[in-house]
Amino acid sequence: MSVARRMLLHHNIFALLSLLAISQCAPSGFPSSGNGIWNTKPGIIWAREWLPVGNGYLGAMSPGGTTQEILQLNIETLWSGGPFADPDYNGGNKQPSERDAMARAMKDIRHTIFESPIGEIDNIDVLTTDMGQFGSYAGAGYLISNLNTADPVTDYGRYLDLEQAIVRTVWTQGKATYQRSLLCSNPTRSCTQYINVTSSTPSVILPTLSYAFSSALQYGLPTPNITCMSANTLQVRGFVGAPSMLYELLAHVTAPGGNVSCIQFPVPSNSPPNATLEVTGSAREAWLTWVGDTNYNLDAGTAKSDFSYHGPDPHDKLVSLLAKPTSSDVSFSSILEEHVDDYEAITTIPFSLDLGQTPELDIPTDVLISQYQIDAAGNAAGNMFIDWLTFNFGRYLLFSSARGVLPANLQGKWAKDLENPWWGSYALDINIQMNYWMAEITNLDVTTPLFGFIEKGWVPRGTYTAEVLYNATQGWVVHNAANIFGQSGMMAGDPGSAEWANYAVSNAWMMLHVWDHFDYTNDVEWWKSRGWPLLKGVTLFHLNNMVEDTHFGDSTLVTNPCNSPEQLPITFGCAHSQQLIWQVFTAAQKGFAASGDTDTGFLEDVLDALDRVDKGIHIGSWGQLQGWKVDKDDPADTHRHLSHLVGLFPGSAVASYDPGIQGPVVVNGSMVTYTKEQVLKAAKISLVHRGNGTAADADAGWEKAWRAAAYAQLGDSANFYHLLSYCIQRNFAANLFSIYNPTDPNPVFQIDANLAYPAAVMNSLLQAPDVPTPETPLKITLLPALPSQWPKGSIRGARLRGGIGIDLSWEGGKLTKVVLRADRQAVSRQVEVLYAGRLLASLTTSPGLSKTILPSM
Repeated sequence: MSVARRMLLHHNIFALLSLLAISQCAPSGFPSSGNGIWNTKPGIIWAREWLPVGNGYLGAMSPGGTTQEILQLNIETLWSGGPFADPDYNGGNKQPSERDAMARAMKDIRHTIFESPIGEIDNIDVLTTDMGQFGSYAGAGYLISNLNTADPVTDYGRYLDLEQAIVRTVWTQGKATYQRSLLCSNPTRSCTQYINVTSSTPSVILPTLSYAFSSALQYGLPTPNITCMSANTLQVRGFVGAPSMLYELLAHVTAPGGNVSCIQFPVPSNSPPNATLEVTGSAREAWLTWVGDTNYNLDAGTAKSDFSYHGPDPHDKLVSLLAKPTSSDVSFSSILEEHVDDYEAITTIPFSLDLGQTPELDIPTDVLISQYQIDAAGNAAGNMFIDWLTFNFGRYLLFSSARGVLPANLQGKWAKDLENPWWGSYALDINIQMNYWMAEITNLDVTTPLFGFIEKGWVPRGTYTAEVLYNATQGWVVHNAANIFGQSGMMAGDPGSAEWANYAVSNAWMMLHVWDHFDYTNDVEWWKSRGWPLLKGVTLFHLNNMVEDTHFGDSTLVTNPCNSPEQLPITFGCAHSQQLIWQVFTAAQKGFAASGDTDTGFLEDVLDALDRVDKGIHIGSWGQLQGWKVDKDDPADTHRHLSHLVGLFPGSAVASYDPGIQGPVVVNGSMVTYTKEQVLKAAKISLVHRGNGTAADADAGWEKAWRAAAYAQLGDSANFYHLLSYCIQRNFAANLFSIYNPTDPNPVFQIDANLAYPAAVMNSLLQAPDVPTPETPLKITLLPALPSQWPKGSIRGARLRGGIGIDLSWEGGKLTKVVLRADRQAVSRQVEVLYAGRLLASLTTSPGLSKTILPSM
């Protein structure tokens, strides 16, 4: 057994056996509001019990050790695979010479599907390409700190403070009280672990303290070179494979009153060097600050750079980054202050939610989670404090993982293995979208890296994919899964199955986020320079790629071939695709005037397509909203995805259905125009039949959170809260991480349910879905699905379309006050404010407008 693994085993045994006194209340320093996660014992299982910190660029997970703490580290760009492992990696695409063959194959596939009596084909394997060196997001090893003291541990507690974005562990040994703090600061792009000791005995100082880096605890990670860059700075340089990406970590120790030394160990000549940092002397506090990066460069993902994604050696940049937080005039308190100021400016100052919760300061969070149950009848008693805490934790996780170079991935930024579940990638048929559902409405300014990643990481290679695979001369496309190396082709999987790969509307779904950002902010300069070019590119692709439906002969434009995400059959006119494309076309129509674009021919093409495109709204034989244009839905289908309900939530094709714009449709040779009530009823029938998110195909939290949000959109507060509660009870661990398989003793962490949870909560309290035309009034519905479990509460600083800010409060389950404020850059638009089925106010917004509404009881 390696030394590192013995150290981890020792840590786990210590966590279980060494606590001689368990605190019965929240630890010292825990927020009096209860806004945090606290426990009375160290964590054992990474996904269930460790606590996360992050700044977007770096992440760390803490189990809360005492004499030994083992931090698991992440660097956001640290990936295996890609052109670093294979210079010929081309994003999973066909070769240029195959373009004509793909055009012929696509024509044959479309013909076969249209001519099929049931509108299907058994495979489209000819369009797929082996994924090659897709790679995986990788952990960056472990940082181990040892404190040379052997006294029994008492008065132990650890917590994640959601008011300061910091993890702390406190305990007593002998006459000394120790506190270890961990934070990751976005302004400095660094993380800091701080420890101090206090005692009634003035002579008490820190025992000998050491820091070491280990890759041995992360299976498969090659052993890096660990050397002394200076007397107080450790340098770690390694690779995630051979050949692969280079990464570097620099760690600097500051110990006022103490002595810091870097000890280089003698090793065999054929082994990488190893070193540790050690603190001795009379220090009462010490802190280790580290920075990390790789030689990945998102800007090098272009044809001009040969899609190399190679950047310079990160060393010089890291030296520069480390200089600020480790300068001689910087104290830990100043590091903490800068970090907290940044955190508050993004999270708590712009926005807050109150559910009428009472702080739970006498019961550890893991116990509260274990007590969060649904009774045998399926009724959710809930716990408004845990509901509120889970909401805040979701916003914390997005803040902590989304503000680097890359957006939050399937694991946010926290992944412990060399190869992580689903590669720790970006699943483009729900994950990355769900991650950001809450951002605009909860006023969380974290989307800039997301849009930059689309612009730099998808468009260049996606333009090539559109040309070679779809014979398109304009626009760009990507498919179901993305890495950080421009993966854009249709990935080959099991023969005969396209359910995972055939997803050419991922670009369309992401454009809803692009449009929403403009619709919420009215940032015209951003729209002109970044948003509009992205949306136009996607619109052009789908204008070129849609074909006339010759199966039904109704002259509509449809996608062919398509799949409802992760589900067979391979068919045409999938409701999911049609609803998204229709929304993209409407966004292009609405956004053209502000774009500064003079291409009126493009606008004419969009308007013509809006008249002809199948809107993806068809009611089937058992009253359901059809998942496909051919009526083939199975009433027993409980598939995890609600794909054909994307227009209910988070989209608007169903939620804001307008029969004058989206009707009529041809049904059995006759023109039929559905009412909005008919469409919503069909959507609910489909939603009910989809089940509760626990089926043979999956048991994930994200599917339950999506169902909860969809029920909220329908105004069904009982089912909303049941699914929301079931999500917590079934899939949220003791540390509030969402876990994929709740029965797994060492489960997979998936962040999307954590990040979807706040969006679902907000959708029960406040709705203002997109509208199809600029002239259509924006309908703001207040408390549309308020559950009885939250009789009192308030929202401050939420955001709505049109550059509108909103505060509201309720008591006794009734709305008490609403304040609407239009930004200075807001545009004039018609707004209707609705509550309890009645119109509260009708107004026209203007820049700077403020309106208070006090509803009569």
